[in-house]
Amino acid sequence: MNKKYLFYLIFFLITYSCNSVQVAADYDRSVNFSSYKSFGFFNEGIKKVKISDLDKRRILNAIEDELILKGLKKSNRPDILVNIITKERQEINVYNQNFGMWGFGWGGWGPPFGWNQTNVSNSISGTLLIDFIDNKRKELVWQGIGEGYLTNRIDRKENRIKEFVTSILSNFPPEVE
Repeated sequence: MNKKYLFYLIFFLITYSCNSVQVAADYDRSVNFSSYKSFGFFNEGIKKVKISDLDKRRILNAIEDELILKGLKKSNRPDILVNIITKERQEINVYNQNFGMWGFGWGGWGPPFGWNQTNVSNSISGTLLIDFIDNKRKELVWQGIGEGYLTNRIDRKENRIKEFVTSILSNFPPEVE
């Protein structure tokens, strides 16, 4: 196999295996999360999110599905309001490859035999924050954050969004210590 193609195969496998979502959560330890039975979306905050309406709907639908699975009901008079915040960064990675080896040249050690190749790759890293706000107290009570690589491929975008949301909400409700 050509070394060039072997490099791309290894790079693809490493990149693909790093597609997991890194998550963390913080919450108000004085809150009894089992008292929350219903949720709704904080429309004022969601309107400010600077992503396409299609992606907003994908995120909100994924959140709604996960919260219903956790036993909460969507309501016009919710116990908690759900807000989202998104951020994205484009990353440009430059890789230098040197192929070859040192050998004897005329009159002793000579220059390396081989070649140098520079590869550039682009990726988009995204952050999704999901906030739960106590609707009566109007205070943030739980926040989950997920970071990972995004995809622009339409056929994979919805699954990647679900992966982000599922990973983040795996920490909700928090386990009481």
